[in-house]
Amino acid sequence: MKDISLVLKMMLKEKRDILISIFFGFLAGITAVSLFAASGYLISQAAFAPPIYTLMILVASVKLLGITSAVSRYGERYFSHRGTFTILKNIRLKVYDQIEPLASRLLQKYRSGDILARIVGDVESLQHFFLRVFYPPVVLAAVFTATIFFTMYLSIGVAMTMIGGVIIVLVVFPSIFYLFQKKTAVTMREKRGALSSEFTDYLYGFRELTIFQRAERKKQQLDNNMKQYEEIKAKENRQLAIREAVVIFFSFFIAVIILVQAGFYVSEGNLAGTLLAMLFMIAITVFEDTPSMAVLPAHLEESKASSKRLTEVWEKETQTEEAVHEIETDVPIQFDFKDVSIQYPTEKKPAVRLAAFQIKPGTNIAIVGPSGSGKSTLMQAMLTFAPIQSGQLLVNGEELDKIAPDSLWRQLNVSLQHNHFFYGSIYENLRFANKEAGEEACQEALEKVQLSHFSLEDQVLEKGTNLSGGEKQRLALARLFLRDASVWLLDEPTSSLDAITEQEIMEEIEKATKYQTVVTIRHRLTGLEKMDQIIVMNHGEVVEQGTYMELMGKKDGYFKAMKELENSQLV
Repeated sequence: MKDISLVLKMMLKEKRDILISIFFGFLAGITAVSLFAASGYLISQAAFAPPIYTLMILVASVKLLGITSAVSRYGERYFSHRGTFTILKNIRLKVYDQIEPLASRLLQKYRSGDILARIVGDVESLQHFFLRVFYPPVVLAAVFTATIFFTMYLSIGVAMTMIGGVIIVLVVFPSIFYLFQKKTAVTMREKRGALSSEFTDYLYGFRELTIFQRAERKKQQLDNNMKQYEEIKAKENRQLAIREAVVIFFSFFIAVIILVQAGFYVSEGNLAGTLLAMLFMIAITVFEDTPSMAVLPAHLEESKASSKRLTEVWEKETQTEEAVHEIETDVPIQFDFKDVSIQYPTEKKPAVRLAAFQIKPGTNIAIVGPSGSGKSTLMQAMLTFAPIQSGQLLVNGEELDKIAPDSLWRQLNVSLQHNHFFYGSIYENLRFANKEAGEEACQEALEKVQLSHFSLEDQVLEKGTNLSGGEKQRLALARLFLRDASVWLLDEPTSSLDAITEQEIMEEIEKATKYQTVVTIRHRLTGLEKMDQIIVMNHGEVVEQGTYMELMGKKDGYFKAMKELENSQLV
């Protein structure tokens, strides 16, 4: 039950449609049985030339049952599918609400294609739970129960035979099929996730694969994964076909047994001959929907596997304490790193070790150091995106994990090394920062980052593939000029720009952030003289911190050595 708790909770929200569909399903099933039973009795009675009014009543009953069965079947289909689609909608919203706050951490543990397979393929698989797992046995059990009670008035022996058939079809066969299904379902989910991951890698990395002449090799690997998935899918389809054939054969076998049994009772004088056709038609009709029980184990295991794959994503990431504190918008923000160590789940060594420093409101901070020294990880921690293993990261004196992330992000202007751009116009991409920004404000922002040659109607392709590296960085910075924020976090904001353009844009940033806190991660060490504090990182540790003059005044300082090396290369 735990594995399918997600879909069960969503079903309870739609209990009205579920109950109505079950009612119409039962009504459709029982009227179908009654229709064929009345038809069989009508044929038998007609052979004895009864009074005309008897035949008229039977014919009218058959017509009424036929209309009722059709209307009931429509109602059953309508309400069951409406309930299913609503359940799927609720599941999608639930999955999104659970995954969205954990997106940055999940992408450190899962491949993007695997997450895509879960939130699309696994959610889609759950549509079968109500229609193929929960609904059929409930309706079949209700129809069988009513039919058996009616049959008992005609023949106890026939009713007992029908009970035996019901037990085998509703209990024995599904249990046996389920034992064979468990391994196949789990393997198929894993293969589908692997296929989705490989396809995503191939699609987004096609340009690099082509340049390095590895596209054919990657395509072959993708084809192999596809063949493996298709083989497992074909194997499952063969198994389902065999199971359906077994159930259908057994259903007709039970009907034949009931026919022979009823014929024996007629010959012994224990049953009226006019009821023979009726009992046979009842047996055929009541077992008509039993093939659905052959596919039930497959859909049950598929639903369990899909639900488990979805819930395990966020259950492992659930925080022990909920963030309850909101940061007020008019209060300056101060960050305090107190021996903070950060280690990503897939890494063996910490990315940052025992970082201790302070970022006061209104200061201009630079974090410098070689590649891989942990600079970006510090900024990821400030954004709540990096897992803090030990130590404390305080925001205005309170631990970061006790602060509602939204209240923090509202006061941050952020430009990362890789900024995302959506398919749409320049204007639409700028308005992500401020939905109330008008065309004039957006045009001014483009001018500040020297993108005035772009019009607001120009198109941006998915991930900004039609923009150069420098254009992406400047467009990301243009967003920041449209939004008021007390803290600016800039991770290599101008690394793809030439020195002159970089200087001019940095001057615009200085004008816009005269009274704000600015934290800038930089590789180049030019223009650091104005910084209030410089934090020097190396191998995940803070090796030095201070003003430019303090660091350059150290005789054997690490920063001084970096600066002298940079100057020698420029010369």
